Amino acid sequence: MPLPDCACKVINGRTGYVRDNSSWIIGRIVRDFESWMDDGKPQGPIHIHRSRMLHQRWENDKRRAEIKKVGSGKDVARPTQAGLCVSIYQADCARPGYPGYDLMYFIGFVTIVVQLGIAAIPCGIFGDWGILLVTASGILLSIATGSISQWSKEKWACRSNSEKTVILTRGNGSQHAIVIIGDGKGLDLEDLAAGPTNVDVSTSYMTRIAVTLLAAFWILLLITAAGLKQNTWFLLAIGSIGILQNIFVAGWRRFPKSFGVPLNFKTVIGKPKVMDTLFEVEETYPRLGRSMLDTFFPGKLRPDEEKRWAQLEGKANALDGSF
Repeated sequence: MPLPDCACKVINGRTGYVRDNSSWIIGRIVRDFESWMDDGKPQGPIHIHRSRMLHQRWENDKRRAEIKKVGSGKDVARPTQAGLCVSIYQADCARPGYPGYDLMYFIGFVTIVVQLGIAAIPCGIFGDWGILLVTASGILLSIATGSISQWSKEKWACRSNSEKTVILTRGNGSQHAIVIIGDGKGLDLEDLAAGPTNVDVSTSYMTRIAVTLLAAFWILLLITAAGLKQNTWFLLAIGSIGILQNIFVAGWRRFPKSFGVPLNFKTVIGKPKVMDTLFEVEETYPRLGRSMLDTFFPGKLRPDEEKRWAQLEGKANALDGSF
């Protein structure tokens, strides 16, 4: 599997241990969060809560500007980011290797039908069956290559039915943090963060043999396609459609359930100031806010902040075992 195209961190919600993510799935979940949060609805609870945070931050900025210079508040631009917005999700039943079937999944079948339809035109009109043969062979080889079990082993290299609570975030300075409560149903995202570097999914001999055979068949197909001399424009059109479909699906923003990580929204917590957010998270979910503290506040805390965290830690110790 490729390395993730979005750098992020996975934090254990109880111990605070931070792991750099190397899982392609987790990277896509974090990268596309603002698209799939609230089920893609623009007026969902997270969007509304974030807008409220931005408005509060804006009002505070205007008040501070007025204190410095009367009348300057109207010139303060609305901020694009404010504090930290922590979205709480509960994992649903997940089966590694069985992702959800969304529109992008079925577009592949539509593309196959269109390609075969175009390839059948020269066969029906000119009696040239070479284009249809090359197209059908290429489709079968593509399906066979994508069906190798190694991809599933690398994609979902983790344990299931996890009780862990983890936080997914891009790190200090990011607007969002995604909390996922395992609740005995979800995937172990700490395991998953290891991605293809996990030694338990090293390539098997069967995979190596299958890839070698497929490579030989692909070379034979290339030689055959190069030997076609007539109606090659149809083959160019078929290949172009396949390339465009690949680009479209690879870049499209998808929901976590499409990656085999179904999630159920619970609540959202956020304040214009990051520390206030962490305090509220800790009061609602003991040890969870403290686990994020070192990531979002790696420096020294003020005396009053240290005192409050000590109080919250005492409360968490009293309730130890309940979270």
